[in-house]
Amino acid sequence: MSCCAPGVEGSLEHALPSPEELLLSSRVVGPGLRQTDLSVPQVHCGTCITTIEKALRALPVVERARVNLSTKRVSVVWKEKIGSEPTDPGTLVKAIVDATGYDAHLFSADGDTGEKLQRDLIRAVALTGFAAANIMLLSVSVWSGADAATRDLFHWISAMIAAPALIYGGRFFYQSAWKALRRGRTNMDVPIALAITLSYAVSLWETMHHGEHAWFDATASLLFFLLIGRTLDHIMRDRARAAITGLARLSPRGAMVVGADGSREYRAVEDIAPGDRVSIAMGERVPVDGIVESGASDLDVSIVNGESAPRPVRPGDAIQAGTLSLTGPLVLKATAAARNSFLSEIIGLMEAAEGGRARYRRIADRAAQYYSPAVHLLALTAFLSWGFIGGDWKQAMLIAIAVLIITCPCALGLAVPVVQVVAAGRLFRNGIMVKDGSAMERLAEIDTVLFDKTGTLTLGRPKLVDTGKATPCHLAVAAGLAGHSRHPLSKALYGLATGPVPVFDEVVELPGKGLEGHTNKGTYRLGNRRFACGDANARSPADADLEVVLSRDGKELACFRFEDALRPDAREAIDDLLVEGLSSGILSGDRAGAVRSLANRLGIDQWKSELSPKEKAEFCRSLAGEGHRVLMVGDGINDAPALAAAHVSIAPATAADIGRQAADFVFMHESLEAVPLAIDVSRRAGRLIRQNFALAIGYNVIAVPIALAGYATPLIAAVAMSTSSIIVVANALRLNRSGQASHAAFSEAGIGSAHSGEARLA
Repeated sequence: MSCCAPGVEGSLEHALPSPEELLLSSRVVGPGLRQTDLSVPQVHCGTCITTIEKALRALPVVERARVNLSTKRVSVVWKEKIGSEPTDPGTLVKAIVDATGYDAHLFSADGDTGEKLQRDLIRAVALTGFAAANIMLLSVSVWSGADAATRDLFHWISAMIAAPALIYGGRFFYQSAWKALRRGRTNMDVPIALAITLSYAVSLWETMHHGEHAWFDATASLLFFLLIGRTLDHIMRDRARAAITGLARLSPRGAMVVGADGSREYRAVEDIAPGDRVSIAMGERVPVDGIVESGASDLDVSIVNGESAPRPVRPGDAIQAGTLSLTGPLVLKATAAARNSFLSEIIGLMEAAEGGRARYRRIADRAAQYYSPAVHLLALTAFLSWGFIGGDWKQAMLIAIAVLIITCPCALGLAVPVVQVVAAGRLFRNGIMVKDGSAMERLAEIDTVLFDKTGTLTLGRPKLVDTGKATPCHLAVAAGLAGHSRHPLSKALYGLATGPVPVFDEVVELPGKGLEGHTNKGTYRLGNRRFACGDANARSPADADLEVVLSRDGKELACFRFEDALRPDAREAIDDLLVEGLSSGILSGDRAGAVRSLANRLGIDQWKSELSPKEKAEFCRSLAGEGHRVLMVGDGINDAPALAAAHVSIAPATAADIGRQAADFVFMHESLEAVPLAIDVSRRAGRLIRQNFALAIGYNVIAVPIALAGYATPLIAAVAMSTSSIIVVANALRLNRSGQASHAAFSEAGIGSAHSGEARLA
């Protein structure tokens, strides 16, 4: 759609930060270098990004500057001194304001997500749609041959209906056009603002002088279609910002810091420094990376490796920010500040990945830079030519207005978002939600599919697969103990009980080990083999996915082995992808034995295990560097950087909040057949988008010469423009006409290279 559209965000909602505030909020990133993060909510397109980055890089104090479109974040690295003179950080904000007219304030991860602008756009669409419909009804009577008095009355009523719609709905374009013109720039909103203003002005002039024709219906209809496209574009963009915001909110606001004398002080997470001793209560998240000094607990480390099984930690173990203490209190020694901790690293990885997604938008914005001057030149040429040659300056003005209207990029603006909305509706009816409007475009291009293991190929719910020599009595005893724990395996065991379970005199849960209960028959233990049997050298079988041992007085009674339940249709989905020529692989943080076992069950030869979130993201980027287009399917917080780094991503509805927010698609049902279905719909949507572009361009090739030749009045121009938009919409609706989506063929490609000791991803 149009570019550089600030909408109603032009009002100053945040005071511009002072130099002191900018200095205090900055951080050291190198010798003599500091970084300041600013928020510019009015950034909407590639032209905005180019303008801001160019203005900042022109300053001698700026080392580098980068704008993230999704988060509206401007990161500036600047020199503390130029020669002997200290830098005034206020010049950074002044450069942005002077170059764009946009407001800049200190960045906050919890900042506004654009909900107010979205509500205002929806209200504007409703108002202009209501106005256009009513003016069209009045115009029917005029077209039908109403007498002069009735015609004048209807024109005046139309003028009064169109005026508030023009003011309320048109302000989105007027503000953008004015800010661009004030700084000697132009954008696609300038011809739009001129067209709707001149159309209304000439129509009002004709009404005041009892003219036969007025074009209020053209003005309102034009504005209505433009606002629809802008609203769709904003909704898609706003959704892309939720992932990083939600991930930042996962970090605690602060924690209890233990002093050398044992005193405790609550301190904001930003004020926790390396070397501080931090107390973590059971049920709290870890605020910074650190080493456990005292205490023991089971940690929910799904943010790190995506696995549902908690990890036991003891003194000396390293733990990461964002993990959750499940079963006991801990005291850790901080090894990194919050801004350098694991959680911040994931946020940085996601922002870096999102920053590279604007290729399609940059192409459109670059075209817009040439489109707007061309439209102005055409309209001016038509006005001067008809004025000087024909001598009728009123007719010349009408022809110029017709050119501005007929060349309005409404069909081009709707070409992409209307297909995205129709395709999104088609996917939604099949239980798949689209999070990013450009995702379908990218999904149609993939040649490689990478799956996370737990929660993606599997359901993340342990399933009992082997009870060995266990009797119903053993199962009842195990369930009686398991009922005292929140551990996933304990909950799975407890759910298997079919009758009454024994009551223990006392049950104690030992983090990282298991449960111990006492009865008059002896001491029962339920947990890992080493704990249950009291044998320090005891080891579980190498091929076991998950194992729980029940013992009495150190003697093994039963061994319960689990595996993660396979997601429905997982094998069928993998087979479908193989038939279509797509290469599939597994990227998992789990151990090699578990990943190998699952890969064998699904017939997947390519897999990697024990990967960190960073390694997953780096692997996706390495494939992209080799020319592959990767689809990442994952569910955990640890998958979020890989989901963001991949060419396109899908997550199940059971995924962690951050995983769902980072993904481009979310499927609501348990069936993995959602993946090949989404690929098929996306490819068909891509074909329709290309057809829409061809229709819109063809329309301009035919319509512009007609307008320049004087054969199109503003009304005819508006009807032609609206007709082109309707044709584009009708073409997009063809996506709903077919029944079950069929799978199209894809080119076969391999992925990457091997890691030693693991199946080759090649």
